[in-house]
Formats: sequence, C-alpha cells, structure tokens
Amino acid sequence: MGKCVQIIFLLLCFLCAGCEKMQGEIDFSDCRPDNLTERNQLNAGKDQKPLRIAFASVISPIETRKYYQEMVDYISEEMGQPAVLIQRKTYEELNMLLAGGEADVAFISTGAYTSYNGMIPLELLAMVQTDDTVYYQAYVIVQADSGITDFSQLRGKTFAFTDPLSYSGRQAIDYMLLDEYHTTAEKFFKRCFYTYNHDKSVWAVANKLADGAGIDSQIYFFARKADPEIDKKLRIISVMKPTPTGPVVMRQDLAPETKARLQQIFYHMDERPDLARAMHQAIIDKFVPPQPEAYDELKRKYQQREKLPGV
Repeated sequence: MGKCVQIIFLLLCFLCAGCEKMQGEIDFSDCRPDNLTERNQLNAGKDQKPLRIAFASVISPIETRKYYQEMVDYISEEMGQPAVLIQRKTYEELNMLLAGGEADVAFISTGAYTSYNGMIPLELLAMVQTDDTVYYQAYVIVQADSGITDFSQLRGKTFAFTDPLSYSGRQAIDYMLLDEYHTTAEKFFKRCFYTYNHDKSVWAVANKLADGAGIDSQIYFFARKADPEIDKKLRIISVMKPTPTGPVVMRQDLAPETKARLQQIFYHMDERPDLARAMHQAIIDKFVPPQPEAYDELKRKYQQREKLPGV
C-alpha cells in the first residue's frame, strides 16, 4: 500500500509544474526513432542517393511506423530508387529536419506546416483526404462525468496538449484563448503537459490525468471505432471551424521529373489494394492535389500570434 502511495505521489509531482515552463511534461511516446534502422537504410543506398521521407507520429509511434514503412516501400519500388523512412518524435524536430535539408519528402501536420520558416523552401505535394474531405476540426474533450460543459470551466484546471506545433493539439487552443478570452494558456490553465500523441491525450483525459485536451476530430473518430464506449467516457465541449489536413510536402528544389513522378505515385496510391490497410491505419483514405490557399489564414494567424509581446 505504501508503494502505491509513493507512485501516486511521484505522478502528481510530475503534473505539478505550470504551463509557463511546460515542466511536468509527460512523455507518453513508446520509443525514440529507430536511428540504427535509418542509418542502415541510408548505407544500403550508397550507390544511389536514397529518397529521404520523414514523419512524426500523431498516434502510437511503433505501430504507426509499420504503416508508413509500407507506403515508403511502395514509393521506393515505383520510383526505382532506394528510400529511407525517418521518424521524429515532435513536429519541431520534423521541421528542423526539413529546414536542414535532411529530408526530401515529409508527412507534416497542419500546425507544423503553417509555422514552418526554414531556409529550405517547401512545396506542397499532396493533401490527405479522409471520409471524403481534406478538412478536419479541433475538438476540446473532457471527462463525461466531470460536470464541465463549457470551455470557460477549464480555467484553473489541468490541460493536455499534444505537441507545441500541433494545430488541434495546441495552436487552436492558443488562438481561441487570444480571440475569446484575451489571455494565454500559461495564464488560463493551472497546469498542462504534452503527450506527443493524440491517442495519449484521449487516454490522459479518460483516465483523469487531465481535465481537458485538444485533439484532432479524425483521430477522435478513429479512437471511437476502436472503442465504441468512448462517448461514455468523454464529452466534446468545443468544436473549432474546419481546417485543412496536414499535407505531404517536398523540397522545392527537387528535380521537376522527381516531383512529377512523386505526384503520380501519391495520387494513385489508394488504388493499390495491398496498401489500403496501411493507409487506413494512418488515417488516410487517399492523397489528392493540394490547395495551397487553404493554409493561408492559419499562416497569418500563426505569424500574428508570434508578434504579440509576451507570447
């Protein structure tokens, strides 16, 4: 019994630091990227420069990597070129990889793309379409039995963010706090932490480690399919307006023929029955031609917020 009390006490200590420094951050990730695998793949392609394809998992990283690896293997086969899958834990690490010219193609989040300001210019390759749309919504969820029915009731509570550059898991909450409450997360919440995976944010709220969390609507529906009882555990109290899904980007300086071939491969990937399960598990139905203008408003909002003093 004494051991139990000690464990609970240690867990509470992790959560006790405030938002302002994001101490009390809980790392729910399963593991670091398999850098040895990445090096082996790069070395295997010494005679021909491999195509470097990167991603940061928004759901369980070990499982997700398998599905992205299947897509990368298919891309490599179709390109007739070695390809390496590079996994990073956070969207900031993914942006740094792109900014340093260490990736040619990346599956990137909406927030990471709209906040990207690296020296290596990016070009949209494709948008993700799921359930017949290239848009999704940010949700704020709470425990169903919490008595919280309005976002204002989360003032002074504990909140789970997904990632600093996640739109639904951080930025959408920041924008709402500024627009509607004229404040910041650091002042509004008593405590908060990062989970680095949307499904872990769902878990944190369902298991009362957090009073609320911001998550991606598509991932919420995906979690609900896996657990039909989820609506009995959680309540959605805020629904943001639709925003474009996280795109697939590529280096702007790739050869024109490489870009054209990548577009052809991505736009027809869903026609391969053997890839259907992998794409579904990555919450992707198909890849479609991008709409660059769809991200303009979010880019402006991010730049405006960055200019605010004290933010």
